[in-house]
Amino acid sequence: MSNYLFEATLRTSDFGSAGSRRLIRAGKIPAVVYGHKITPTHIVIDARDFGKAVNKLTESTLITLNIEGEESKEVLVKNFQENLLVDKIFHVDFYEVIRGEKLHTSVPVVVEGNPIGCRQGGGILDIVLHEIEVECFPKDLPSVIRVDVSALGINGHITVAELTINENVLVLTPGNEAVATVKALKAEVVEETEDANAPAEVISEKNTDGTDTE
Repeated sequence: MSNYLFEATLRTSDFGSAGSRRLIRAGKIPAVVYGHKITPTHIVIDARDFGKAVNKLTESTLITLNIEGEESKEVLVKNFQENLLVDKIFHVDFYEVIRGEKLHTSVPVVVEGNPIGCRQGGGILDIVLHEIEVECFPKDLPSVIRVDVSALGINGHITVAELTINENVLVLTPGNEAVATVKALKAEVVEETEDANAPAEVISEKNTDGTDTE
């Protein structure tokens, strides 16, 4: 089931950069819906509605587009163009999802918990993978993949193969890749301490007559 719904209208005219600027000034965003079996459909969506949700959308967030005069489409956001200086989104690319057909996308990793190696061992948590590539039917697509790192000790790690993921989801990221690790800082601290305790080098300058300079 889709998590978000946006109203849209077909864009049948006023194409080009000038037309896009007019739409943006009117509080709209030009967008396109494409897929491997469909002809691209040019649409217009409301900038305020999309702007409220954009920070929560990922490549695995299912969205319903209610296109005026057309059948609703279930889509994923594949890309969008924005100008951070003026805080405006200029264009959105949607990819249509077909029920009954598998899709290939990335699902964000959400790390939970405070590793014991950080709490008691002074280590630091390194999140190596932020997304996992998967292939599955739309109904089985997870919004996120959660990883509990609470039990990780110093030099401990969790690999992709150890993740708990729906058996109907094919994981394409290699299973031996580390998702998160806890690194020790002890070796670096010892090295710095040894350098700090090293005796200072004494340099003696000689006068021209061979005696030491005071």
